[in-house]
Amino acid sequence: TTKFTSASDIPMGFVEKNVKLRGRLHHITEKGLEVEHIPISVPFITPIQRKWQSKGLLLVRLAGVELDPSGMAWLQQELKPKQTIWFQLLGRDDLALECLVLVNKGRFLSVCLNEEILRQGLGRTARIEGLHHDSRLYWKLHKRLLRAELKALKKSKGIWREESYSERIRDLVSGSKFVQTLKQFVNWLRGSIER
Repeated sequence: TTKFTSASDIPMGFVEKNVKLRGRLHHITEKGLEVEHIPISVPFITPIQRKWQSKGLLLVRLAGVELDPSGMAWLQQELKPKQTIWFQLLGRDDLALECLVLVNKGRFLSVCLNEEILRQGLGRTARIEGLHHDSRLYWKLHKRLLRAELKALKKSKGIWREESYSERIRDLVSGSKFVQTLKQFVNWLRGSIER
């Protein structure tokens, strides 16, 4: 029932047990998602507790994901301010939480943003900070993230998109010295005809 307003407020036991917390999204920044923690509500007690709860936002980072600038734009498009999200604690430092972020899509379906960003090709898989490198959970999550990234790679999505053959030829031709000289000649010719 306690409202957490900073990463250091969250007990280490919660992080070690990978507890899921609920929050309300406020901002998407370069550093991560700024989320207001929503504590579990208990009838009669919660309204009284709200009067003494301090205000503050948690900084939630997407664990195991190195976000591309296009991924940031996608997040800003997909997530709405004041939207409720779930975040599973994987690690923390004094300033931020490393989490798996889940968003409800419909009544029974939720999407893991960490995986979805990689599946869309909007980021790369990175080391999951906060989890021990030799733990089973680390390798289970890392394998899930790598699978999502591989799907984007196979479908040539996002950062994995390759230029088509015609796009490469067009870029080569338009950048060649011969074509540049030809354009200058045509412009000179037009200018001299108009005079």
